[in-house]
Formats: sequence, C-alpha cells, structure tokens
Amino acid sequence: MRLNQITLSVTDMAAAVEFYLTLGAIQIVDTPHYARFALPEGDESFSLHLRKEPPSPGHCLYFESERLDEWVAELKSRGLSFKGEPEDKPWLWREAELTDPSGNTIKLFYAAENRLNPPWRVEKRKY
Repeated sequence: MRLNQITLSVTDMAAAVEFYLTLGAIQIVDTPHYARFALPEGDESFSLHLRKEPPSPGHCLYFESERLDEWVAELKSRGLSFKGEPEDKPWLWREAELTDPSGNTIKLFYAAENRLNPPWRVEKRKY
C-alpha cells in the first residue's frame, strides 16, 4: 500500500496555489476548482479542492526538510508569516507552524531518524 495524495479544501484557489508554490511545491494540475502538486523530493503529491465553506479544523499537513531553519527564513523573506520560530518539540521533531490562506494548518519540520523510529516506537503491527 502507498499513500497517493492528501486533498485539502480551500476557499480561494488562486491564493492557495500561490502559497504552495511559495513553499516550493510543483504544480502539475491546474483547473479553476482543483490543483495538484508534486514535491521536489520523493514521489508524494497533494491536491487542493475549491469549496465555498472554510476547511474543518483539525487537519494538519506536514512538510519535512533537513534545512528547516534556513527554509523558514527564506519563506519569511518571501512574505509568509509563521506562528513562531522553529522549535524543538518533546516528540523529538523540530517544527515551525503557519496557516495557508484558507486556514489549513501547515507544519514544516525536521525529524531525522525520529520521523519513523522514535524511542517509543512499537513493534510493527498489522492485521
């Protein structure tokens, strides 16, 4: 099994597309109601779907970079606002948080080995 994509609801497609292009995503589909992006590393993708109502709270999209602090500084110089500076979290990730123009929570992070192998990892479980 592989994860194909995550789709976020947005209320302003043009503003959302500009935001994700600023983050560094690569747009591969462009319609008035739907946009899809590939990432510069790996083969993951995500999409945006235009909706009239704001997105539901509780969703969060994570993007990882080994050069987190530099990336955040670059994005700030391009006009993006963050809720704070990158900081080390108790779950052993370094994170910085911002929101897209529709209010979706976006976290930029770096976790290294702790991304999939934290000290509290359980043995692999499956059905």
